[in-house]
Amino acid sequence: MTDYKATLNLPDTAFPMKAGLPQREPQILQSWDSIGLYQKLREIGKDRPKFVLHDGPPYANGSIHIGHAVNKILKDIITRSKTLSGFDAPYVPGWDCHGLPIEHKVEVTHGKHLSADKTRELCRAYASEQIEGQKADFIRLGVLGDWGNPYKTMDFVNEAGEIRALAEMVKGGFVFKGLKPVNWCFDCGSALAEAEVEYADKKSATIDVAFPCADEAKLAAAFGLAALPKPASIVIWTTTPWTIPANQALNLHPEFRYALVDVGDKLLLLAEELVESCLLRYKLEGSVIATAKGEALELINFSHPFYERRSPVYLAEYVELGAGTGVVHSSPAYGEDDFVTCKRYGMVNDDILNPVQSNGVYVDSLPFFGGQFIWKANPNIVDKLAEVGSLLHTETISHSYMHCWRHKTPLIYRATAQWFVGMDKQPTEGATLRERALTGIEHTDFIPAWGQARLHSMIAGRPDWCISRQRNWGVPIPFFLHKESGELHPRTVELMEEVAQRVEQEGIEAWFKLDAADLLGSEAAQYDKISDTLDVWFDSGTTHWHVLRGSHALGHASGPRGDLYLEGSDQHRGWFHSSLLTGCAIDNHPPYRELLTHGFTVDENGRKMSKSMGNVIAPQQVTDTLGADILRLWVSATDYSGEMAVSQQILQRSADAYRRIRNTARFLLSNLSGFDPAQHLLPAEDMLALDRWAVDRALLLQRELEEAYGEYRFWNVYQKVHNFCVQELGGFYLDIIKDRQYTTAADSTARRSCQTALFHIAEALVRWIAPILAFTADELWQYLPGARNESVMLNTWYQGLSELPEGIALDRAFWERVMAVKVAVNKELENLRAAKAIGGNLQAEVTLYAEEALVADLAKLSNELRFVLITSTASVAPLLSAPADAVETEVSGLKLKVVKSSHAKCSRCWHHREDVGVNPEHPEICGRCVDNISGAGEVRHYA
Repeated sequence: MTDYKATLNLPDTAFPMKAGLPQREPQILQSWDSIGLYQKLREIGKDRPKFVLHDGPPYANGSIHIGHAVNKILKDIITRSKTLSGFDAPYVPGWDCHGLPIEHKVEVTHGKHLSADKTRELCRAYASEQIEGQKADFIRLGVLGDWGNPYKTMDFVNEAGEIRALAEMVKGGFVFKGLKPVNWCFDCGSALAEAEVEYADKKSATIDVAFPCADEAKLAAAFGLAALPKPASIVIWTTTPWTIPANQALNLHPEFRYALVDVGDKLLLLAEELVESCLLRYKLEGSVIATAKGEALELINFSHPFYERRSPVYLAEYVELGAGTGVVHSSPAYGEDDFVTCKRYGMVNDDILNPVQSNGVYVDSLPFFGGQFIWKANPNIVDKLAEVGSLLHTETISHSYMHCWRHKTPLIYRATAQWFVGMDKQPTEGATLRERALTGIEHTDFIPAWGQARLHSMIAGRPDWCISRQRNWGVPIPFFLHKESGELHPRTVELMEEVAQRVEQEGIEAWFKLDAADLLGSEAAQYDKISDTLDVWFDSGTTHWHVLRGSHALGHASGPRGDLYLEGSDQHRGWFHSSLLTGCAIDNHPPYRELLTHGFTVDENGRKMSKSMGNVIAPQQVTDTLGADILRLWVSATDYSGEMAVSQQILQRSADAYRRIRNTARFLLSNLSGFDPAQHLLPAEDMLALDRWAVDRALLLQRELEEAYGEYRFWNVYQKVHNFCVQELGGFYLDIIKDRQYTTAADSTARRSCQTALFHIAEALVRWIAPILAFTADELWQYLPGARNESVMLNTWYQGLSELPEGIALDRAFWERVMAVKVAVNKELENLRAAKAIGGNLQAEVTLYAEEALVADLAKLSNELRFVLITSTASVAPLLSAPADAVETEVSGLKLKVVKSSHAKCSRCWHHREDVGVNPEHPEICGRCVDNISGAGEVRHYA
């Protein structure tokens, strides 16, 4: 038997089938570094339009987790796709370096005895160490960026820039000092931003407390009574007994009706709607003797249960009837609504009682409870209320309560003197900050769209921004306050610039070691140098000011404004929020044009990642076992607008999809063996019809992919590329061309046409996957034939794809119909193989019985129809001539019949043909193969 293997054009490529990503990816990283890929991109992009994705800085503490990986990979996919779209898309990674977590870590490691200077030194060193670890992990994910020169909020130039940003806001009239209740953590010893608050269940003692009436005549008149028949008390309900010592008022809703209830020995004042539930709780019986609207009770005085002071009734619309008594006791130092209401009634800061110190302990001078920690004082206060006869009821409940996100301990609202950015304070000129921010949100594009309403509602209802903290490791608020008036120095903005210049040279340490006389001279004795530091959200929220226009000025045509900010959905109340406020205060517009929000990662059952549950997926483990490209593919395939489910099983499915894409690319490369595009590339008009269609289909897909990338729909990119590999290529085109690619003459038009199509598709495919499968794309790039530069990223979308001309006979619609016919034939062939009626498709001879229009279509392929259907013979007949045993198909107007061929099998092309052995010199092969070996070679026109 003659071996004809040498006469075939068998596929051949060194591109390995086994990816070996964990081993190969680090090698590719080294190659990117050795050629200076990021710098080359900046060089070739210098004259391109800019696209600036400004990095929201992760916190420099701890190893990166799967959420970090999602965030950085999404950013990398965007900057890479923008680069391929013809933009200069730099990516400058950054880190958030100041703040309590790092200071706390240093305290835990080295103790709390450290001096402030030593604390700052150790914090800076710790942050630097953490950055290096995180940086290595981000680079390992294939994220392309300016890793040699990232921005850090603790860089001296950026610390100085932050002070200058604050100075701009001071100059604009947005900053003021005020006494207001803020979220306070005793463990932090500092105010917390809204983004640093989380909610968890807490057990609290609820108390119903009677405040005796001190204006009996006024109370009687308000209820239309000549006099009170017996002593009366108003009843409050609260879950915070520790606030009772600071009570200064009682709040009623002006529109609610309140009742005087006779319970035997006294009268109780309760909301009319709640009388029944209250009496049941107190185990009392009583009757309503009079009612009045809340507004009639305004300014009537009641007595504090155990202190000699009055508590007047103030009207407030925040009072609710959901629980309690319809009366809210008001401690303005410990509640936002309380504070606002008391200020509205004329209470000044000096009048507000604030006995709780920063560590949660009452001042020693507080009668009965001085020196006690408030949580431990709760039962003592309850006992005191019982002792004086004011406690009507107490019980313990579990309810959602605010906690510190770091220490997981309960917080309180606490009035402290802090620096604020005013939301509704009239600035030096123009609209208020709230108005500017709300307008800015309306002119920002949100992905997904629901983010706009979410951020809008947060800004619309948020209080003034408390920007001061009482910590060591933070950018200082470099203010001098007059010792007598408490006013800022009249040259504050000018002085801040002098401080910024010093910080730019020496870091924040320059402020803390500064002697006031160095700047104020003889005035120094009249001023206090404050020691407060800035909220860490101010650090990251001002990076647009000093990074985009300062330390990493990116030369955007419209100045220091990013095209895109991209972070997790929690950043609507974090970085998106603080950046919006600082941008609108300084530049009168947001620092971004688009906001993209991604969801949090959960396991396959929708549960939060937790070490205790054993469902944590560490990105480092994924890169070590499966490779970063598998993680990147999972990110791209997942709709990030909601929760992003990940597990080992889900990642394995991504690995399976990866193999399909890789194997498709390998098939393309292996069939480009011996192809030199400089010599063998055919013009479109010389290509076979099927090859022209395949290139046209790739062109249409590329347009869809460009649009999907541009709209950040990466899951659509994944689906479309994967489906193209599985369906149009793997299930149709590549299957059909194997015969022509392997059996025709090596330099024939039939084969070169096919290779031309494969080359165009490969050139396009390698770019399509480059933003997502960053490593694999560059690996593939090195194996493609023809002269090329060092990386696929140094190019743009492939421009060599050609479109089918209008009016061509074998147009897109034609091939869609042919594909449908092929699917129908394949289904029947599978059935016959399962029934052992045929061994393989090439044993089949198929007759298609079709309606006239379809017959005309299929006839256009002439005798090449069999190559499309991959059968040994294929013929077409009118539908009316179909025999009774013809099989119905899902294609309208098509039946078919398949019989097993009785002809011999060609040992070269494996087709069963009647002319096998006709040529005595080649008794084992068909006439077509003989012609391809020793004759002029077969001519193909269509497939």
